Amino acid sequence: MTYLDVARIKEDFPILRREVHGHRLVYLDSASSSQKPIAVLDAMDQMYRTSYANVHRGVYTIAEEATAAYENARTKVARFVNAPSTAELVFTRNATEAINLVAYTWARANLREGDAIVLTHLEHHANVVPWHMLAAERGVEVRWIPMTPDYELDLSNLDALLDGAKLLGVSAMSNVLGTMPPVRQLVDAAHAVGALALVDACQYVPHNVTDVQAWDADFVAFSAHKLLGPTGIGALWGREALLDAMPPFLGGGEMIRDVRLDGFTPNELPWKFEAGTQPIAEAVGFGAAVDYLSALGMDAVRAHEKQLTAYALNALLERFPRTLHIYGPLDVERRGGAVSFLFDEIHAHDVSQVLDEDGVCVRAGHHCAKPLMRVLGVPATTRASFYVYNDETDVDVLVESLAKAEKFFLG
Repeated sequence: MTYLDVARIKEDFPILRREVHGHRLVYLDSASSSQKPIAVLDAMDQMYRTSYANVHRGVYTIAEEATAAYENARTKVARFVNAPSTAELVFTRNATEAINLVAYTWARANLREGDAIVLTHLEHHANVVPWHMLAAERGVEVRWIPMTPDYELDLSNLDALLDGAKLLGVSAMSNVLGTMPPVRQLVDAAHAVGALALVDACQYVPHNVTDVQAWDADFVAFSAHKLLGPTGIGALWGREALLDAMPPFLGGGEMIRDVRLDGFTPNELPWKFEAGTQPIAEAVGFGAAVDYLSALGMDAVRAHEKQLTAYALNALLERFPRTLHIYGPLDVERRGGAVSFLFDEIHAHDVSQVLDEDGVCVRAGHHCAKPLMRVLGVPATTRASFYVYNDETDVDVLVESLAKAEKFFLG
């Protein structure tokens, strides 16, 4: 069964028409950043051409149009993740800033020496470094949920790890392994001991139906650029009561209601956390990307990803049964479309360079997950990651190019 008309979808992405080194571009690095459809490019261009003005300030026509477009984008994004209220959807620069917002506001207001934060071995640096910084500053303990040999989280000691914890931080989908932890189970376990739960959903939201209410999490962070939108904008969803009680993150501009010589009064939510001039056209692009994905249907997006990932895993295992090692679960029901692998005796970067000669774009490196690389016992992997504009022909090109790399380096 074909879930998406990928041939038609490819036509919506101008960059996929170009050639690299005489070959058609095969973009397999969407886990790093996705390409942008014409609908997103046009929406942002139209904003700049016809309705650009600063938001929440002017009372003239185009300022009101810009403000309406900006807030309409917030409504679309909030609806996309089933947020109960647009007041709970804060625009940030990216998911990294969203996580840092929680670390600098809620965490610094509530955590003290001896308190514990629980993370997992799957985490991106964005959900590690802010907590290391807090630990160094406040003496907070950082604990780790380990990984099993089959690339799942080992929850056998979860109760002990959460004992006395104040926050659980977990990725909803690993950007390296594709692993999708049981978010609701982890959130429930955190809440049972009085801890809050923060979900890094950067990889999850672009590929799955997302319901922050079903997760019952307290904070969820994600970015626009991984779901067909522009860079420079992301979102933090948080429970209204928590956001309302948190101190402001940055000061100035739109985040204030009043400023006096003796102090200030912050704005109401969500603008309390949106200091200064915001990425207005980028917000419009974010909304357009959500519209595009919603029109495809996120159930279909997920089904397509499972189908294509299964095809890729089978193709790689059949073509390279002895020399290629795949890191991540093989069951596509339990993973996303980021496939990391290594050849025996070939560095990941060397493989990526050979693939580039065939116009194939893959990521090589530690993928901003050095703790996980150390757990895996490797310095780096090569990663191919799939999205709505990829199909089996792209996987076939990948496999043939990998065969060329294998022959070049291993003979």
